Amino acid sequence: MKSIGLFFGSFNPVHLGHTSLAEYIFEFSGVDEIWFVVSPRNPLKDQSELIDEYLRLRMLHLATENTEYLVPSDIEFELPKPSYTINTLKTLSERFPEDNFILLIGSDNMQIFDQWKDYQTILDDYSVLVYPREGYSYEEFEEKYPEMQILEEAPFFDVSSTEIRTLIKNKQDASPWLHPEVYQFIRDNGLYTD
Repeated sequence: MKSIGLFFGSFNPVHLGHTSLAEYIFEFSGVDEIWFVVSPRNPLKDQSELIDEYLRLRMLHLATENTEYLVPSDIEFELPKPSYTINTLKTLSERFPEDNFILLIGSDNMQIFDQWKDYQTILDDYSVLVYPREGYSYEEFEEKYPEMQILEEAPFFDVSSTEIRTLIKNKQDASPWLHPEVYQFIRDNGLYTD
């Protein structure tokens, strides 16, 4: 039986903040693997700047190819859209009944967790680890969601995919926040330029 942390996201694009956070969670939370679950369409996010999910998955493969315990997942590609976390969790639990799946969310999502589909079922059936995000306090929600475990020591990474897309669109250097292979893939394919 493996404990698998599920890091959901658009990863549009994946950046060093994503993988560094995953490395931290792997090292300090006791999970055996972390799966990056690429969401083709998040029902709570604007889709206008979202590039093709297969391009985003390819960048994840490039970013994690030398780390066995960081695993890109395309499970949501075959599920109905938009992607609802509860559906993905149930599907994974059915396919891998021996494994223990743990949901990883940022404190920004903790604040809107009651907007998630069947959020109480998630809390009842799965462990939830929360990592702090800049500007999103978790203290006031700890009483609301006592089932969640806060990773108080998790590092902040002062970067977002939105900021990276803006840098690229404005022809500014985004390479310090991107894996070299991902940066080259973005350049080779002219991504995020218009």
